[in-house]
Amino acid sequence: MAQGTSIEWTDATWNPITGCTKISPGCDNCYAERFSERFRGVPGNAFEHGFDLTLRPERLEQPLGWRLPKMIFVNSMSDLFHKNVPDSFVSKVFHTMERANWHTFQLLTKRSSLMRDFLRRRYGDGRGPLHIWCGVSVEDGARISRVRHLQDTPAGTRFLSIEPLIGPIGTLDLTGIDWVIVGGESGPRARPMDPEWVREVRDQCQQAGVAFFFKQWGGYRPKSGGRNLDGREWSEFPATNATGCRVVAE
Repeated sequence: MAQGTSIEWTDATWNPITGCTKISPGCDNCYAERFSERFRGVPGNAFEHGFDLTLRPERLEQPLGWRLPKMIFVNSMSDLFHKNVPDSFVSKVFHTMERANWHTFQLLTKRSSLMRDFLRRRYGDGRGPLHIWCGVSVEDGARISRVRHLQDTPAGTRFLSIEPLIGPIGTLDLTGIDWVIVGGESGPRARPMDPEWVREVRDQCQQAGVAFFFKQWGGYRPKSGGRNLDGREWSEFPATNATGCRVVAE
């Protein structure tokens, strides 16, 4: 587990799995692949096998040893719901998260239907634990079906990561969504993001009372363009009050 991260919306990362395969245009310039492949073939390096999908059972219980509460991004270097990850291993990841309930875990996937189906099997028609946030990546309007899958997922907290935003999203149904993150792409082949695409999402979040977090404009480096939108930083988080109702917090 990395006990620190430059990702603005989390405190730490935990990678019981590394590696992945591309599934949609948002994956084209994957930062995790770019980083991992630098070390392919380096004996003893954690990424000796590059970005090949790799289960890491020795990391399964790491969060249990981290006693101070943190927000933890799960599998920043992979996708927990990749079709080649056995359900038995996914269950072990969830078992750890359920036990370590002093942390907040942030799951993010592009395999939205597989996440929905797994959580339905695990939690039935009920609601998942509030400290396990489940999110989907949506890079443009063609990927809206992932939002519908998330809305059908029995998650305690649901969020969208609209990053990298590479095209207009259009109209969003934010029913049951607690949080939306937007960010531009970074890296040597970063695709530009139109400010109007960002404003379109922000305005819909404000109208729906959904927390909105603007992560970055992107560019050659993640911080190249800063993260101001219309003269301010947008750093809202979802919060849960004593009755389990959502409130917007910043």
